[in-house]
Amino acid sequence: MVLRMFAMAGGAVMGLAVAAWADEPMYYAPGGIALSGYDVVAYFTQGRPVEGRAEHAIRWRGATWYFVSPESQMFFEMNPSAYAPQFGGYCAYAVAEGHTASAQPDAFFLRGGRLYFMHTAAMLRQKQAELDEIVTEAQGNWPTVLSSAP
Repeated sequence: MVLRMFAMAGGAVMGLAVAAWADEPMYYAPGGIALSGYDVVAYFTQGRPVEGRAEHAIRWRGATWYFVSPESQMFFEMNPSAYAPQFGGYCAYAVAEGHTASAQPDAFFLRGGRLYFMHTAAMLRQKQAELDEIVTEAQGNWPTVLSSAP
């Protein structure tokens, strides 16, 4: 009886661990490199995409993140969720439509202190007036999109 209860408790804990792991956000990381090697912190501090450097890299949430400097890396390490792109760095419009699509490093926008990407700079220009609605729709779709992603 005690062994059975121990096994059941262990299974419950294992189930929670698997569920928590499944809830970890995925990030668009071609070749395992998040944001194609661009420094995620630079979008906030410099307002533009800046290529990171391999010597300032860390592993976080299944991807390698590059930074332009040790300071930028430190900012990220202190609070990664403040800098990490929304919707895994995938195109926000695609997520709003219910699927994922790649995004370009120069097709970004900031809203409410959060970083978002679009598939191309042309799409970003075209959808500029709709960005708030796109973000709202994508937020509602993200859990489903995330669970159905490959």
